[in-house]
Amino acid sequence: MRRETFIWQLPEAIEARLGESTYGRQRTIFEDGHLLIILHTPPSADTHDRSARVFLRKPNGAYQCNGVDDGEHKLRRLLETFGDLLQKYEDAYERARSVADLRVILDHLTPLTRSANNMSTALQSARDLVREDSFLIGVRDEAYEISRGFELLQNDARLALDYRIAESAEQQSVKASELTRAQHKLNVLAALTFPLMAVATVFGMNIASGLEAQSPVLFWFVFAVAMGVGMFATSWITEP
Repeated sequence: MRRETFIWQLPEAIEARLGESTYGRQRTIFEDGHLLIILHTPPSADTHDRSARVFLRKPNGAYQCNGVDDGEHKLRRLLETFGDLLQKYEDAYERARSVADLRVILDHLTPLTRSANNMSTALQSARDLVREDSFLIGVRDEAYEISRGFELLQNDARLALDYRIAESAEQQSVKASELTRAQHKLNVLAALTFPLMAVATVFGMNIASGLEAQSPVLFWFVFAVAMGVGMFATSWITEP
């Protein structure tokens, strides 16, 4: 696939530094008084494709974008697009209420932050190459503010996500501890009552055992033995 060609005449020295299939990363090329600024449109989280916006500054200071005049306006418009996206995700961050909301925001912020940083670096390079151009100073500063805004928002979203995950883990730990304590109480109760229930079940059977005419003292003796067994089992369960 060959890179898109535009209706302008580039110096051969610039053409020699361009690939045939793509304009490549965001960068600047300065040859024979011509400044070529290669930028990208804002990327999305679900694709790796990048659409190039190629700006040519001629020796007389005039700008073109993708072969069309009025390059200064189009460069400002590109910066406005990034700025609008920054505001969009700042608003989304303020509305985020769950881990899922923050993950969606971060999925979109990661490529946008990287692209904004590269754009800022490319415009800084352009400013260094053509130091007398006041327009480049303005767009360089604006690109830096946008890049910095994306970085701060990404960091805030990551911190908020880490906090939400830690908070959720702590809540799950508390619930697990409560369930463990409840289970422990049930085990203690079962250990205490199981011998009594076992004895009651045996003596409650409608089968003659020969003990029906015995003194009531035997009943209390059996009851005391069952309680003793239950208390022993309870102390064994609760032993550290």
